[in-house]
Amino acid sequence: MADDNHAERTEPASPKRLEQAREEGRVARSHELSTFAMLMAGGGGLWLLGSSVIGRLRLLLHDGLTLDARAAFDPAQMLVRLNDQFCAALWALAPLLILWFLVALAAPQALSGWTFSLKSLRVDFQRVDPLAGIGRLMSWHGAGELVKALAKVGLVASCAALVMWHYRDSLQKLALLPLETGIAETARIVAMSFLTMAGTLAIVVGADLPFQLWRHADSLKMTREEVRQEMKESEGDPQIKAAIRSQQRALARGRMMEEVPKASVIVVNPTHYAVALRYEGTGMSAPRVVAKGANLVAAAIRRLGEEHRVPVLEAPPLARALYRHVDIGAEIPAQFYTAVAEVLAYVFQLHRYREHGGAQPPRLGALDVPDDLHHERE
Repeated sequence: MADDNHAERTEPASPKRLEQAREEGRVARSHELSTFAMLMAGGGGLWLLGSSVIGRLRLLLHDGLTLDARAAFDPAQMLVRLNDQFCAALWALAPLLILWFLVALAAPQALSGWTFSLKSLRVDFQRVDPLAGIGRLMSWHGAGELVKALAKVGLVASCAALVMWHYRDSLQKLALLPLETGIAETARIVAMSFLTMAGTLAIVVGADLPFQLWRHADSLKMTREEVRQEMKESEGDPQIKAAIRSQQRALARGRMMEEVPKASVIVVNPTHYAVALRYEGTGMSAPRVVAKGANLVAAAIRRLGEEHRVPVLEAPPLARALYRHVDIGAEIPAQFYTAVAEVLAYVFQLHRYREHGGAQPPRLGALDVPDDLHHERE
């Protein structure tokens, strides 16, 4: 079952998953990089500071072996001298220790940056489970670590043999050199040999870094169901969002319907589209669309307008064009001025006829609607 679940993890980790893993301390780490950096720092420190450190340690050893009679038979003096020798040794090694401390702190951050998490310190009994440990040893990861360890041993052993062969004459001459010169030469040979052998690990590090990055990304892969669930949590459940949008449309439609009784005229298709226009001579530069709709909404607009004695005019081309190109609450564009002016003039004549009688205004003919307004708005 575990293999099936792993096989289903085909989606790369989302930014949220990566951030959550980082908060838990799960980031890409390369022990080979840290080991290589520490070894190179040690070799470089010996190269730069070896003579000084070895000289101080030699003097420290000389002073430690030089005892007078009073110090030899006084336990209190022996403790004092031991404390002094320890502090002096620590002071002599302080530059190397500080260098190693800084490198040990910075090397792990080179791959994934700085991270601090207390969750890594929590007790996890699976880490000390012997069966789980055996399973890790027998896994592909354990096999890869074994191959990597054998490769390191082979590289370092080969390099050590070449270094010893290269310095064979210098090593034989060390016994003939004066003490000070011999110490300096020994430090130089040790440092160069150390740097050379540690440098071979750069090959292992170069292969381990991309492997660790891939392994970390692979361990954080997600299933499609996890991706969908995360999207629901971050963006909201699609069903809930759809319900909210439906309620918003219902509220907007209700507000729109409240404006229908105030309209000056309703232009219809006659059944598929309905657009309610309002125009007041003062305070409005052009007629405004206060409501519009198609099919059932159009029928509701027309029915509500008839109930409130709003004139309803059948003008299919104009109704379709207004529905497609003018938003609710917006004034009509200049391209509609001529056609809408004819409509409003007809409505004014019709209103006067109803109020005062007289000759009934003739029905409107074809309205002038530009051809480019007959198409859907992009």
